Amino acid sequence: MAREISFRPIRPDDEAFLLRLYSSTRQDEMAMLDWPQEEKETFLRQQFEAQHKYYQSSFKKAVFEVVLLAGEPAGRLYMDRREDEHRLIDIALLPEHRGKGLGGKLMADILAEAQKVGKPVRIHVERNNPAMHLYHRLGFENIEDQGVYYLMEWRPKMPGE
Repeated sequence: MAREISFRPIRPDDEAFLLRLYSSTRQDEMAMLDWPQEEKETFLRQQFEAQHKYYQSSFKKAVFEVVLLAGEPAGRLYMDRREDEHRLIDIALLPEHRGKGLGGKLMADILAEAQKVGKPVRIHVERNNPAMHLYHRLGFENIEDQGVYYLMEWRPKMPGE
């Protein structure tokens, strides 16, 4: 699978894909609401647009990329490589690509890069995020409880550890 993974910067024409991806991450939540489908779609679009605008304005030096699998959009990876840390802003995959090792591969590559430069990786994760077990398995620890989110951190191994 590794040879099939590539990345490219997000573009304006990715908006429909990015909205579909975002919406897919909220399916369980939306299923609990007794709203007409049109209302759900309007709500998700508003939430997506607010998140997208926030990310773009708050993380000026970040890299916003589409994850490509065999050349086709499969997810997104938003990363801010800061002086003191690598901040994983967002990582998401379409449902058909979840649970098949792609997320683990992406995370392993991120951690290997951070290990080389000796920086921690930090990410905000919703308490009920299904990927929480992956983050713990990779060595992330909860370092701050922020209500709905945990701030999680992975620390590189120092020589001799």
